[in-house]
Amino acid sequence: MGMCRNIRTLHNFAPPATRDEIHAAALQYVRKISGSAKPSAVNAEAFDRAVAAITAVSEQLLDELTTSAPPKDRDVEAAKARVRAVRYS
Repeated sequence: MGMCRNIRTLHNFAPPATRDEIHAAALQYVRKISGSAKPSAVNAEAFDRAVAAITAVSEQLLDELTTSAPPKDRDVEAAKARVRAVRYS
């Protein structure tokens, strides 16, 4: 597995994104901007604090966003993503 997968949209899904999904996105973001999939011992605390902070602010953002669009179905969106992956591979 590479250092960073694509961070996926988490807004407007039924059921809503879980805390684990939000945390995973935050982790991927911190990995990407830090350039490190696993921080050194000296940087681990800062890395973990950043993941926690980004998780919290992302949860707040998702809680506050509104839309008039109907929620997207996770299975349908996953199927579309698989088709795109095959098409562009």
